[in-house]
Amino acid sequence: SAVVTTWEIRLHVYDLAFKPDGSQLIIAAGLRVLVYDATDGSIIQPLKGHKDIVYCVAYAKDGLWSPEQKSVNKHKVSSKITCCGWTNDGQYLALGMMNGVVSIRNKNGEEKVKIERPGGSSSPIWSIAWNPSKDEHNDILAVADWGQKLSFYQLSGKQASLYTKDGVRLGTIGEQNSWVWTCRVKPDSNFVVLGCQDGTIACYQLIFSTVHGLYKDRYAYRDSMTDVIVQHLITEQKVRIKCRELVKKIAIYRNRLAIQLPEKILIYELYSDDSSDMHYRVKEKICRKFECNLLVVCSQHIILCQEKRLQCLSFNSVREKEWVMESLIRYIKVIGGPPGREGLLVGLKNGAILKIFVDNPFPITLLKLTTSVRCLDMSASRNKLAVVDEHNTLLVYDIRSKELLFQEPNANSVAWNTQCEDMLCFSGNGYLNIKASNFPVHQQKMQGFMVGYNGSKIFCLHVYSMSAVEVPQSAPMYQYLERKMFKEAYQIACLGVTDSDWRDLATEALEGLDFETAKKAFIRIRDLRYLELINSIEERKKRGENDNDLFLADVYAYQGKFHEAARLYKRTGHESRALSMYTDLRMFDYAKEFVGVTDPKSSRMLMTKQADWAKSSKEPRAAAEMYLSAGEHLKAIDIIGEHGWADMLIDIARKLDKAEREPLAKCALHFKRLKHHGYASETYSKMGDLKALVHLHVETRHWEEAFSLVEKHPQFKNDVFVPYAQWLAENDRFEEAQKAFHKAGLQNEAVKVLEQLTQNAVVENRFNDAGYYYWMLSMQCLDIAKEQRGEMLKKFERFQHLAELYHVYRSIQRYTVRIRYTLSLHFA
Repeated sequence: SAVVTTWEIRLHVYDLAFKPDGSQLIIAAGLRVLVYDATDGSIIQPLKGHKDIVYCVAYAKDGLWSPEQKSVNKHKVSSKITCCGWTNDGQYLALGMMNGVVSIRNKNGEEKVKIERPGGSSSPIWSIAWNPSKDEHNDILAVADWGQKLSFYQLSGKQASLYTKDGVRLGTIGEQNSWVWTCRVKPDSNFVVLGCQDGTIACYQLIFSTVHGLYKDRYAYRDSMTDVIVQHLITEQKVRIKCRELVKKIAIYRNRLAIQLPEKILIYELYSDDSSDMHYRVKEKICRKFECNLLVVCSQHIILCQEKRLQCLSFNSVREKEWVMESLIRYIKVIGGPPGREGLLVGLKNGAILKIFVDNPFPITLLKLTTSVRCLDMSASRNKLAVVDEHNTLLVYDIRSKELLFQEPNANSVAWNTQCEDMLCFSGNGYLNIKASNFPVHQQKMQGFMVGYNGSKIFCLHVYSMSAVEVPQSAPMYQYLERKMFKEAYQIACLGVTDSDWRDLATEALEGLDFETAKKAFIRIRDLRYLELINSIEERKKRGENDNDLFLADVYAYQGKFHEAARLYKRTGHESRALSMYTDLRMFDYAKEFVGVTDPKSSRMLMTKQADWAKSSKEPRAAAEMYLSAGEHLKAIDIIGEHGWADMLIDIARKLDKAEREPLAKCALHFKRLKHHGYASETYSKMGDLKALVHLHVETRHWEEAFSLVEKHPQFKNDVFVPYAQWLAENDRFEEAQKAFHKAGLQNEAVKVLEQLTQNAVVENRFNDAGYYYWMLSMQCLDIAKEQRGEMLKKFERFQHLAELYHVYRSIQRYTVRIRYTLSLHFA
């Protein structure tokens, strides 16, 4: 740079100031203020009147004071002034002082604003300057202090601005033609009142629009004007993102989150692919200022909507596509797609509905309505389109055929269920409406309006809060059940119904013979009994059975609909199954009614089963009577015999035909066990079973009856006399036993008995008895010798000889005993 001119005044120069038009230079030098010509440096006029050093000078732009004035207005300040400056309009003068305070005064010297800086007197104000730009609506003051800090202040004289508590400027409340002198907030409201210098009073209402975005179960919304909260509507997790600037727009899609600030757009992404992850990090920054009505984010792009124009920008701020619509854009939504190729659903004010792919420059027209579009959504399979128009009418179209499927009034928003093709919900007039297929609408009261529908949860926005409302899907499920649409009903139930609803679905599907759906529904409620039934039916179908009436009869039987089951069993020719069902359930009266009187065989079978039940139920007498009625004599006899009812048993035996030997024999056996000899004898006699009668007499020791029977029937001689002889022998009646053996023709046994008797007599010195027994033995041998000579004759002779000897010896033995007794008396 070149030096134009230089001049010396031999004083300390503390400050300089140019006249606004640049023609004069004002110099603060010592105690004087010098006015020079700015072109040639000649002094125009020295100004006197200061008694102390002049540290700063400033020239008012409106000619507040001129050199021609004879007096100068003076104002007292609290500290030494180090610098000063007038605003562009000359209305205010800023003074920087040694104590670190900046004082802003009007033309009359009255202090209007006092800025006390943190450094205080330790950081004197050394320089101040107003922004010279005339394009700025606000006067900005730059302040430099001795502590090496440069600060900027805004003098909002003609407007009111809104700031956060952290000092972030949010925007202008209102601008006035005159200076704003005062501002107050109406208590507990969003009204602000301004008072102006010219007497104007302005009242403003602060309205904050809802800035939010929703994708499935993630909801992002603005909080405290500068923060963004992302809420997981299912888990209720929340994460706060602090932006420290005014948040203007929010968009969320899959793992992407876009936030528009005044001078940039931030793109966030999730740390992981976990559906429950709530940690976001900055992926890209687009440092540009954008003006847009709507903001949409995709996997690799952001979409800006400004009236009729859509712009597609990459995350690097490169504009890749632009679409200009024929009318204002009223609604835009991302409907999914591969990364970089997502589809957009766009609704226009003129009623046109378009589908746009971010990689395709040509929009696709889906429909053209006659009214403006207010809200849009497409079903999960992309086959149906729901539209809410400006008349609050919901219209649902088939996209392929363009056919209007149905319409509903009083709608302000609509959303398809993301998990079910045929379900949607819409809100309006304080009601939430759920519609499945073409069925009537199911309503319930709701505050706010719905913005999403995922499974059994409906996302509702009320004022500034979003909530997930759990809505049971019972009503639409029953609508499908009424139409026997079991698979569709199952899909609805999977979204969320009660256990009783699941049971109703399973039962209806089972009765409708949709075993697959019924099986899945019973698995849900863990009903093993019905699952076993379904498995058995499936196995039978694999084996070739295909009688649906029979399957349905089994189902009715399981459900307790026994009469319906019986009718179906009869229709399919399976009457026996109906009888078995009734008898297993002890419903014998119904079984008798089912059988009637025309089938005696079935009646007997039924009576038998009833008796079996009575027996198992500890009612033996009733069971026995039922067995008798059914002709089951053996079972009846067993029960009666076990309980010892002899009178009842003899009645049965007397009523039985003698040809029925088995039941009569059982009666006789029970009589024997019960020691009713007479009844047993009567029974055997009726049977004509003489051998059994003989054995009965023998066993009961009724020898007279046995002997009487033997007289009539000699063939049973051995059956009587042998046990009789043994009984006599056991009772020490050997002689009678020997005779009985003899009568029975058992000579050897008779001989053995006599031999034993003889030996006992000899040992006991009963010699007279011994002689007698030997004599009997000889006679016995003589009888045997008639058939067997030789040895028996020899035994006869020997026993005869021994009989005589013992007979004689008896006399000798008796004599010697008498002599011994006499001698004992003599010597005694």
